[in-house]
Amino acid sequence: MKTRLSKIKNPADVSKEEDVENYVKHTLEKFGRIDGFFNNAGIEGKQNLTEDYTSEEFEKVVGINLNGVFFGMKHVLKIMKEQGEGSIVNTASVGGIRGIGNQSGYSATKHGVVGLTRNSAVEYGQFGVNINAIAPGAIMTAMVEGSLKQMDPENWEDAGKEFVSVNPMKRFGTTEEVSSLVAFLLSEAGFINGTVINIDGGQSYKY
Repeated sequence: MKTRLSKIKNPADVSKEEDVENYVKHTLEKFGRIDGFFNNAGIEGKQNLTEDYTSEEFEKVVGINLNGVFFGMKHVLKIMKEQGEGSIVNTASVGGIRGIGNQSGYSATKHGVVGLTRNSAVEYGQFGVNINAIAPGAIMTAMVEGSLKQMDPENWEDAGKEFVSVNPMKRFGTTEEVSSLVAFLLSEAGFINGTVINIDGGQSYKY
């Protein structure tokens, strides 16, 4: 039987393994099992050419986007393996399947998430656990708004219109569209494993 989803009230810094271990422990104590895990925490970081990208910024983005995903999988997979079932969805990005420019840390970490997803899917499929990733494109979130403001602080909305003008669907995606895909992968996709699903309006296929 699937457990009801609930928000954890205590915030966690996913770049710290102890915090991740604690939120997994808290969830297990409350529900007795973990059926689905959406590994979604992430940041973009500052935009810059690789030569100007600071080591501190790179480490910060890696800590959240890649280490955080690894820590979550590490502690949740043990539980799902013992249960003999479970589903994990990791958030990658179109920046994890192609180059995007000016985002060395972000692109490197999202490529890493794709690798973690595929590797662990091979390892844990035999235990009844399926692991997939989503690769969102231009989804209108606070992070994307912040990215547009880095590109053009004064006219970021116009920058957004220009940004999606090359998208086959000529618009931003919505968080509701992403959440519907995630819900499907967590609950109705038992034989889909090791897959990275683009949700970008078809933009990736234009490159």
